[in-house]
Amino acid sequence: MSNLIPKSPMPNSHKRALFAITACRTEEMGGHLIECDQHCGNFEYAYHSCKNGSCPKCHGADTKRWLEKREKELLPVPYFHLVFTLPAELREIVRSNQKALYAVLFEAAIAALNKLGLDRKYIGGQLGMLTVLHTWTRAKEYHPHLHLLVPAGGLDKDGVWRPARRKFLVPVRALSPIFRAIFMKLAKKALPKENFPKEVWDKNWVVFSRPTFKKTKKVLSYLARYVHRVAITNNSIIAMENDHVTFRYQNSTTRQWKTMPLPAMEFLRRFLQHVLPKGFHKVRYYGFLHPVKKVTLKRLQLLLTERDRHRTAELEREIASRTEIVKICPCCKVGIMVVVARLPRKSRSPPQGRD
Repeated sequence: MSNLIPKSPMPNSHKRALFAITACRTEEMGGHLIECDQHCGNFEYAYHSCKNGSCPKCHGADTKRWLEKREKELLPVPYFHLVFTLPAELREIVRSNQKALYAVLFEAAIAALNKLGLDRKYIGGQLGMLTVLHTWTRAKEYHPHLHLLVPAGGLDKDGVWRPARRKFLVPVRALSPIFRAIFMKLAKKALPKENFPKEVWDKNWVVFSRPTFKKTKKVLSYLARYVHRVAITNNSIIAMENDHVTFRYQNSTTRQWKTMPLPAMEFLRRFLQHVLPKGFHKVRYYGFLHPVKKVTLKRLQLLLTERDRHRTAELEREIASRTEIVKICPCCKVGIMVVVARLPRKSRSPPQGRD
């Protein structure tokens, strides 16, 4: 396993990710022995997942749970999907200073949006924002940007809901230069010795905003894939031969599926540049969607769902209809596979230390 980890300098977060991925669902992680309770003789070894945030085999259940929780928090109002993108001139600096500048990206985007959201010309109230960091293109190149899902309205200082105008949250043309100015100010404060390229002031920073119309749950499901998903999944890899890895991806313009062969080390480089620093949270909540504002959010749901009285009953019926999932014996088709023994973990400790 250690042969897979290059000897050149590498952040410990990358080493931990490689260690975890190679050990995931193997004897190294330990597990348990399950067998049929009808004594047909069938048994299986089930090894534990590594739970590393960059593992392509883990987190399917976590994604489902996250999505279910967020769907229950939705307000019966229109939503907007926004994207804040950093220019290409900054990508190398951001990649070399991920922990500091990812945090700046969150702070700058939220500050810029709040500035316009509080303006009475547009909304005049505090917004609620769900934010998800995304760092890759379809070809797995480095492309840091931030997705936001925002209810179309805000709470004014008296706690009164102020709806946004139809198909309009805040002006993007005004939002872009505000975002640029705040990001650069915070970035220079975080990295005072860094030489930021002057070209970033000569171009418009891409800020995208579009109403979700009646597809809010679809956009939320789209964002859910980024919450626990990594840059590439096992299903995307179609070949590993001659020291090359070939994966498939969908062209963002033509929507056609293509394949890309890469030398193994280049494939690892592209994958590892999307591994987040240890302890960094790629999903954050702001305004009345912040976890400390749960009471405010519940009050909003009650006030705004008067026109949708059946929503609570539907949720209760959905929860009541869920049953525990059991595994039927694939051999006799009658018995249930039950745990009969625990398998100890055999792996050594993953790489430790600062990132």
